[in-house]
Amino acid sequence: MQKTNQPFKRPPRKYQPRGLSILYEDRDILVVNKTSGLLTVSNDKIRDNTAYFRLNAYVRKGNSKSRNRVFIVHRLDRDTSGVIVFAKDENAKRYLQEAWQGFQKKYYAVVHGVLSEKEGVITSYLAENRAYKMYSVSDPTKGKLAKTGYRVLRESPRYSLLEIDLLTGRKNQIRVHLADQGCPVVGDKKYGSKEKGIKRLMLHAAAITIVHPHSKEKMTFTAKTPTYFNMLLKSAT
Repeated sequence: MQKTNQPFKRPPRKYQPRGLSILYEDRDILVVNKTSGLLTVSNDKIRDNTAYFRLNAYVRKGNSKSRNRVFIVHRLDRDTSGVIVFAKDENAKRYLQEAWQGFQKKYYAVVHGVLSEKEGVITSYLAENRAYKMYSVSDPTKGKLAKTGYRVLRESPRYSLLEIDLLTGRKNQIRVHLADQGCPVVGDKKYGSKEKGIKRLMLHAAAITIVHPHSKEKMTFTAKTPTYFNMLLKSAT
């Protein structure tokens, strides 16, 4: 990973945001590793307890009058952990969003059961119902194209560990596609089932490769997969 040639001074440690690890930062972008359970942006019930709110406080260094802020480029589901890229000005945000579909995104997931095909691409059109739940349709006029590449890395009698390439970026795409295969993501209460003893949604955004908005250099950011993923797989052998 190469940095831009612009000098940058990171805010003091006391402003480090809870629930977020800073992976990279310069004058144009801020890349973090988000913990499971933290919203990316606010919803109707939660305003302050979000990655967006905490990172704005971080870049302002405690100065409420500061004009420094972060801009949303993409989102992760509340219960998904891993890499998120934020922009630090409108131009960087616009550039990243326009190029976003062409960037590489790699996820890891632990799913229920065993897939018959150990590698492939799941394709459907995704629509949303009135309860804000996504579902697959075959009619392209009723949904947006979604493509999810996957490869089985390990299997146990109960679970499988998958490496996933997010080929399009639709809401809840990975979770819906894996549920469609009869192998929902472990801990997915929305598209799977509630389970006792499962600590979190077993989906992690492990790596993103982008082109930097200023330097135009290709940069890859990674977040180590939580140890709980392998622990769960071992416990089921």
